[in-house]
Amino acid sequence: MAWFSRQKPGVDAAGEGEKRVRTEGLWLKCESCSQIIWKKSLDENMQVCPQCGHHFRIGARARMEMLFDDGQYQEMDAKLTSTDPLRFSDSKTYKERLVAMQKATKMSDALVSGVGTLDGRAVNICSMELKFVGGSMGTVVGEKITRSIERSIANRTPLIIVSASGGARMQEGAISLMQMAKISAALMKLDEAKLPYISLLTDPTTGGVTASFAMLGDLNIAEPGALIGFAGPRVIEQTIRQKLPAGFQRSEFLLEHGFLDAVVKRSELKGYIAQALNFFCA
Repeated sequence: MAWFSRQKPGVDAAGEGEKRVRTEGLWLKCESCSQIIWKKSLDENMQVCPQCGHHFRIGARARMEMLFDDGQYQEMDAKLTSTDPLRFSDSKTYKERLVAMQKATKMSDALVSGVGTLDGRAVNICSMELKFVGGSMGTVVGEKITRSIERSIANRTPLIIVSASGGARMQEGAISLMQMAKISAALMKLDEAKLPYISLLTDPTTGGVTASFAMLGDLNIAEPGALIGFAGPRVIEQTIRQKLPAGFQRSEFLLEHGFLDAVVKRSELKGYIAQALNFFCA
């Protein structure tokens, strides 16, 4: 009769709790080759697929820790926040959106600025956070980059900017577009001071960011497979009514057509940048 007795869920015939192995979050599917990857293996490989070499997106702070010696740096201008100059509102107010993003990312805006050393050399590094309103460039991003440039000039140190952005922030309208000119003018002063600026473009780098500081480096480099462009491929196809070539707007395509100086694997980035700075600062 025991065969017909109903058991409580999660309890076996011996009355012991059912043992379950929790695997949620331990495995990921590669976006490129569709292979299942052990998350620990991905972490140890700098978020690069060990099967096909696909570079997963990583956050701004992870970038900073990867480039600075021992992952140590002094964060600058961390408390700068937008004043919502247009009092913008769509599905919810811009102020509400900012508060939600700040709570989710533990950041004041879409960029981290820091001072430290890279291979023993003092540098300024700015890194964009895609999860903060799509890494969009507003007044705070423009101001933090400009201040980093001014620090580089004052302290005679190189500048590195890591771009990951959907472009200018629409919630700040023309004021966000003004940051393109503001940063570009500051970079001209950096150039006049004969200090190097290395631009690292990651997936994705688009819109007004690509149209300004991301492409103004003394050295423009990108990670493999990164989407880089101004308008998106779909918009371009609809405009010109033609099918775009394979790999269009990917970093390898841009390198082949002269828009980039190099495509560098994530594991080799720090060494590559250090060698470039040795050349520029010799």
